Amino acid sequence: RISTLESMIRNAVIINENELNKDIVRLGTTVTFVEVPDGDEESYTIVGSAEADPLEGRISNDSPIAKSMIGRTIGENVKVLTPGGEMEIKIVSIT
Repeated sequence: RISTLESMIRNAVIINENELNKDIVRLGTTVTFVEVPDGDEESYTIVGSAEADPLEGRISNDSPIAKSMIGRTIGENVKVLTPGGEMEIKIVSIT
């Protein structure tokens, strides 16, 4: 366990929220999206796998939704391949 934690610390990258480009989805941004055509609005912050907690609104950058949204911009429709099948979402905001 100690070597795992040491490895995580050694490979950690600090993200300064003030330096994030809020026009593009990336690690550290909070993304609000809706499932197309008539889903409810949902918001998640994209974090590393060690920090992920979907119940607290933090999803891993390795999750299907985050992988599909990274590099995208506001207003884009994105197809997401999930274990339950394909879904389409529209990015509403990035903060």
